[in-house]
Amino acid sequence: MSLGCPKNLIDSEVMLGLLSGAGHEITPDQEQAEIIVVNTCAFIESAKQESIDTILEMAQQKWNGKCRRLIVAGCLVERYRNEIQARIPEVDAVVGTNEIPRILQACSNGNGQALTAAPAPALPVFLYTHTDPRVLTTPRYTAYIKIAEGCDHPCTFCAIPRMRGLFRSRRMDSVLAEARDLAARGVKEINLVGQDTTMYGWDWGCKTGLADLIRELGEIDSLRWVRFLYAYPNNVYPELLNAIAETENACKYIDLPLQHASSQVLKRMKRGGNRHSLLKLLERIRKTVPGAAIRTTMIVGFPGETETDFDELCEFVQVAEFDRLGVFAYSDEEQTPAYDLPGKVTEAVKQRRKKRVMQLQKRISRRRNAALVGRKQPVLIEGPSRESDLLWAGRLATQAPEIDGVVYLNDGIDETVLPGDIREVLITEGFDYDLVGSVVG
Repeated sequence: MSLGCPKNLIDSEVMLGLLSGAGHEITPDQEQAEIIVVNTCAFIESAKQESIDTILEMAQQKWNGKCRRLIVAGCLVERYRNEIQARIPEVDAVVGTNEIPRILQACSNGNGQALTAAPAPALPVFLYTHTDPRVLTTPRYTAYIKIAEGCDHPCTFCAIPRMRGLFRSRRMDSVLAEARDLAARGVKEINLVGQDTTMYGWDWGCKTGLADLIRELGEIDSLRWVRFLYAYPNNVYPELLNAIAETENACKYIDLPLQHASSQVLKRMKRGGNRHSLLKLLERIRKTVPGAAIRTTMIVGFPGETETDFDELCEFVQVAEFDRLGVFAYSDEEQTPAYDLPGKVTEAVKQRRKKRVMQLQKRISRRRNAALVGRKQPVLIEGPSRESDLLWAGRLATQAPEIDGVVYLNDGIDETVLPGDIREVLITEGFDYDLVGSVVG
């Protein structure tokens, strides 16, 4: 069971590959599983609570199902390694993000003995390569590739460096080998992930690593869409934007988590920048990559955020006109510098501010989606919709999987239209987050 972000999903897929290669039979049915692995997230409080609730739910299978062994993996282990086994005795072993290969030992030790918890490594270095076995859990036409691990940024609200270690990126030949293999297996869409993908290659002296990688991926004929996620705003360099603009299969989509627009809040976050510099960056992106869709995330209720700071954020959102925007209410995380900052904002104020930003963005999103009505767009067909058996769903190149909205297809679906096809779709309606269209080609 995999919780959290795509980076965590890849870790789960590597663990599945290791286990499958060792002869274990994989089942998605928790009631039939003799060994249950929960790969956890611990980024913010709600993610930690979901992880804990899932662990406790799976612990019940040791009494009510076939489960004889429960293993907890992932980010929660890195933050609360000792507490997990001390407070949840049903857990037989823990496997941290830097200990992925230990999953074999954890699952093979099936005689009821607890696997001794290894101490957390002082300097995490694990990062899978194309030679590691991996079982894809995404639909056959789409996959993630992790190109880097860890983070060097000092953001005061974030525990990622503590959980994932310092930044380190894979060698380009390894990434390209994996991409070619996935393409040969029928994958048409690849999403490159890392905590800061824009720093790819910097640790081995290549300051244009991501731009070079995108151009190389553009040479793989059967890859139709290549998208990267999590661009750090200070690291969006000219060569990167040029590569996106000039590479045919590069999605004209920039995921740019800005977090705020007030210089005072950004300073306390140790992010740097201000409203003016961020608007200049957006202008540069739109000028270099015409038609680019820009997605961002914002944090409201950060310690010390005043009404003036918040008003500046709202004004920025209205001027910036993002295609997609997500809002998080600040989560006060222990083991982060922001945890000790004064000026805590009440939960009620955080939720009020979150609601206001989302209301502003809703109007912007609806207007930008309405501008697509009457236009034909390539859409990746995903199959029957989760919302209704009467509709199919797909995505534009500017809609990342599981993050952005979808295109609901209410016409033009026949026996020739298959999941994984990229078809021309006439957009007929635009709503707050989703679109409606009909397949025309």
